[in-house]
Amino acid sequence: MTKQISLDALWDSATSQDRVFHLDDFTHLPEAARRYLEHAIAPGTKLASAVRLKMHGEIKLKSWIPFKAEQVICWEHGLIWSATAWMNSFLPIVGSDRIIDGIGAMQWKLLGLFPVMTASGSDITRSAIGRLQSESLWLPSVFCGDGVSWASPDSSDLDSNLHPSFVVQGERAELDFTLDQTGCLKTCKLPRWGNPDDAEFRYVDFGGILEEEGTFCGYTIPTRLRIGWYFGSDRFESEGEFFRGTIDDAIYR
Repeated sequence: MTKQISLDALWDSATSQDRVFHLDDFTHLPEAARRYLEHAIAPGTKLASAVRLKMHGEIKLKSWIPFKAEQVICWEHGLIWSATAWMNSFLPIVGSDRIIDGIGAMQWKLLGLFPVMTASGSDITRSAIGRLQSESLWLPSVFCGDGVSWASPDSSDLDSNLHPSFVVQGERAELDFTLDQTGCLKTCKLPRWGNPDDAEFRYVDFGGILEEEGTFCGYTIPTRLRIGWYFGSDRFESEGEFFRGTIDDAIYR
C-alpha cells in the first residue's frame, strides 16, 4: 500500500473483527476509563478497525473559509482526509491530507488544477501521525486494544482527567482527555509535532473543545469540535485554533 491509495481503497482495506464490546472485559481499568468506554461503545457493538466520516465546517487559512470533507481512518494503515474548501465563497481548493503506512503527505490544488500546497517528508509524516493519534477519538474501539495503557491522575465532582497512551505508526501517543460524569469527552490534548508559527518543527500542545456528540452504529463520538495549536493556553483562541468541524455521518467497519 502506498501513499497514493484512494479513499475508497483505504476503506476497502479495513479488516473485520469478530470481537464485540463487553464492559466486563475492562474491569481492570481505572474507573474513568471504564466510564468513557461504556459511554462511547454500546454493549455488543463489534469492535471496528475503521471509520468513514462525512463532515463540514470552517478552516482558517488567512481567514475562515467553509469546507466539506470525507475521511477514512483505517487503524491498520492510517487516514485520508479529502476535502473541498472555498476561497471567497466560490473558488474551490481541492485536495487531501494523509498518513498511510508511515508516509505523510499534503496536496491541495486551486480549482483542482493549480497546486497551492504540496508537502511531504519526515516532519510532515510525524505531524500527520499526531493527527491520527488525536483523531482516534472517532474510533473508540482503538482504546479497547491490549497496547493501550491508562492513567487517571485526578478527578473532581464535575469532571475527570484521563490519560490513554499507545503506539501507532511507530510514534507513542500521550493523550489527555477531560470527561464529565457521564463519560462524555469534553476536551482532548496531546503534544503534536508541528511548526504552527513557521519556526522549526517541535512538539506543541494540540487539541480542542468537543462541544457536541452523536451516536452512529453503536459508537458515541464528538460531532462538533474546535481544534488547534497551543491548546490549554491563551494562544489557542487568539492564534492557534484553525478547525471548526461538524460530523454529519459516520459508518464503521
